[in-house]
Amino acid sequence: MKLRTKKIAILLADGFEDSEFIYPYYRMQEEGAEVVRAALNPQASYTGKHGVPMEADVAVESLRAEDFDAVIIPGGKAPAELRKSDAVIHFVKQMDGHARVVAAVCHGGEVLVSANILRGRRATSVPSIQEEMREAGAEWLDEEVVMDQNLITSRVPPDLPAFCRTIISAMI
Repeated sequence: MKLRTKKIAILLADGFEDSEFIYPYYRMQEEGAEVVRAALNPQASYTGKHGVPMEADVAVESLRAEDFDAVIIPGGKAPAELRKSDAVIHFVKQMDGHARVVAAVCHGGEVLVSANILRGRRATSVPSIQEEMREAGAEWLDEEVVMDQNLITSRVPPDLPAFCRTIISAMI
């Protein structure tokens, strides 16, 4: 129960990579964190890339960085939609500006690119977006997890244990 006083937002949109949403969602709860599923439309139902259904708790536009200790951005196809939202970009930038944990896995790095928070930082992602991350100013590394100050990134589902351990360690 290392995170029992912590509050985490996990971003949700259609086409999320099922394991990259579910694993951190339950792992953070297991450590006692309050985990809020935030989506563009909280009344909608969302479906993962492999068919897992998920409901949202709140609208992203209602989130305030000062109320959260971390934001987790799963990969899959969802980041392509999330990065188009001004509310998502504003929240991620605020979280980074407040030095709160900003964690992204796989294609979640697309949101970091759009939030313009990668310049001069080390990060990783799924290899297919490494050039976009480099163009946004990141030093891209092919490692299971990369932590640069409050920014935590991972590549793919097999990296999830290291990704979650690093998020937990950064928050205690």
